[in-house]
Amino acid sequence: MRTNPFSQLVTTLAGAAVLTAARPAIADEGARSVETPSARRVVVSIPDRKLALLENDQVVGIYPVAVGASVSPSPVGTFTIVNRVSNPTYYKPGKIVGPGRANPIGTRWIGLSAKGYGIHGTDAPASIGCAKSHGCIRLRNQDVEQLFARVRSGDVVELHAERTAEIAQLFGDAQ
Repeated sequence: MRTNPFSQLVTTLAGAAVLTAARPAIADEGARSVETPSARRVVVSIPDRKLALLENDQVVGIYPVAVGASVSPSPVGTFTIVNRVSNPTYYKPGKIVGPGRANPIGTRWIGLSAKGYGIHGTDAPASIGCAKSHGCIRLRNQDVEQLFARVRSGDVVELHAERTAEIAQLFGDAQ
């Protein structure tokens, strides 16, 4: 008697389905080590010149920042992180600066959905706490490296121009 290759395949697949269906029941008996993803949010207070990183609505870090100067203010609104670059290259018409100590955007770039804007390090740490950037949010290199390690593409970034109740709670009542 000749065996039909199609019926052999069906029998094999049916056997695999039984094995696959049995595995989850066995795995469920043991402990699970799957982490629940945390909801991350970056909140920047432009008037306070501070940035807070929240995970599951708990503050996990607060950093001093430089914000946009009056001639080039930081954008206001809710954005998302679209990319992250370690040791970025700085591009400006007529000027390219590779990674290193002289790079104006420091050691990390966290790009925002507002085209051309991001959160980054700096080669001028004395500017932190001031309104000196071209609209981006600047941090000390060591601070942006910590932030960079915790955030991911898709995370929400809020840039606030006014002090709300939440901002006052995050950063304190006094400016």
